[in-house]
Amino acid sequence: MKATVVDLRYKMNDVLKALDRNEKVTVLYRGKVKGVLIPPEKKKHLKITDHPFFGMSAQDTNKSVLDELNDLRKPRYNDL
Repeated sequence: MKATVVDLRYKMNDVLKALDRNEKVTVLYRGKVKGVLIPPEKKKHLKITDHPFFGMSAQDTNKSVLDELNDLRKPRYNDL
């Protein structure tokens, strides 16, 4: 879709609908291209097991959550 600056001002609803349809919107000013509005990429829903933090502590420990956090933060607090 091509839209002029006037279209952006008075017909912004149409521009937003075009972006919802995953169309690129070329912005024109006095007939020359000033920019391109590109719709954001759709976020892919990943499984929790695909997250890099999942299974970080795979070993079976009986530590509490606070003890685990203290172990993770230990190097940072020991430098003080």
